[in-house]
Amino acid sequence: MSVSLPGPGYGLGLRSAYYAQILEQSPPVDWFEIVSENYMVQGGKALYYLDAIVERYPVVMHGVSLSIGGPHALDRDYLDRLQHLAERVRPAWVSDHLCWSRGDAHQLHDLLPLPYTEESLHYVAARVRQVQDVLQRPLVLENVSSYVRAGADEFSEWAFLAALSDLSGCELLLDVNNVYVSSRNHGFDPWAFIQALPAHRIRQLHLAGHSDYGDYVIDTHDAPVSDPVWALYQRTLAHLGPVATLLERDDHFPPFEELLAELQTARELGQAALAGRSQ
Repeated sequence: MSVSLPGPGYGLGLRSAYYAQILEQSPPVDWFEIVSENYMVQGGKALYYLDAIVERYPVVMHGVSLSIGGPHALDRDYLDRLQHLAERVRPAWVSDHLCWSRGDAHQLHDLLPLPYTEESLHYVAARVRQVQDVLQRPLVLENVSSYVRAGADEFSEWAFLAALSDLSGCELLLDVNNVYVSSRNHGFDPWAFIQALPAHRIRQLHLAGHSDYGDYVIDTHDAPVSDPVWALYQRTLAHLGPVATLLERDDHFPPFEELLAELQTARELGQAALAGRSQ
């Protein structure tokens, strides 16, 4: 059984730096997103805080090592532990990335893009269905930032995502920052990417910061959201309608009050975009 979110809402990535303040302050956050692998353990401090936070807030699960597009067999032990965690926290949904991240038996700790080919499409769709059979729910897949493309590509990334969702029944986590980063690196129109996705399949949005080096952009998740990404986010919500929005920060953690203020900016910009849509 899953716990539904209270409306689309505005959430934060749950990070250990903020555990104590969350429990002490009960901040105005609609929901939290956990990194699944941080809690796939038998006990300890992380699970203690997670259990306490789950009592107060809805939670969604976001993984980083499923390697749905990898050349190896899916790790059934990993999937069983993921399902066990889902039974514990009753997430509104479970997500990971459209990428590969494992070579042989070793995690590479990077989210590497796939070749967007017909063969790859059917291969990944079959693996998505395997995961969904274990989890007994749709898998939600996120677009990743990329810096190179396969020479054999037969699809654009957005066409591949749309086809995969249709073929496998998976849902989509649209990372607006990742779209912007990849668009700068590859020279495509980020709005064309977003418009081409099946709106009814988009379950969640991500917002984060990046590092801009002029000729290229690196997805660092260690800075505030940039103005171009805020603008693209507002345009996206005006197009999609209400969709759950998450603010991510994975390094250079600011004081919690600063992160809450940035989340409030997301809320205000999102509400303005939705109000304009309804007029």
